Amino acid sequence: MKIVVKNKVSEIERLSRVVADFCAEHGLSAEVEADVNLALDEVLANVILHGFQDSAEHEIIVRVWLEPGCVGVEVEDDGRHFNPLDAPEPDLTGPIEDRPIGGLGIYLVKNIMDELDYQRREGRNCLFMKKRV
Repeated sequence: MKIVVKNKVSEIERLSRVVADFCAEHGLSAEVEADVNLALDEVLANVILHGFQDSAEHEIIVRVWLEPGCVGVEVEDDGRHFNPLDAPEPDLTGPIEDRPIGGLGIYLVKNIMDELDYQRREGRNCLFMKKRV
């Protein structure tokens, strides 16, 4: 399945409904659906809010597919080069009021998805994620 979304926060909700339908159609558990949608929410929010250097409309391509034993997801965008796998781990040891705002989304994605890979191809970010079913 391929879904094209615009770089608008409102598109995250539309994508979430499409992913929910995909999961229901393929008999995937509510837990798998929730994890995939949470990962996509975090990734898309980062792309939309931080990925583009202009205010023009951009297309973000999301692909979702089934493989034996897992759901595959790819998010492709033409934003500035950013490999989320290189993001530093947040410091979770100090008091919450002393921690900087943000930085937990990528950490969350790394912990709820079972496999992650990143490539920069032809000026585009391509993040691949897999969730075991």
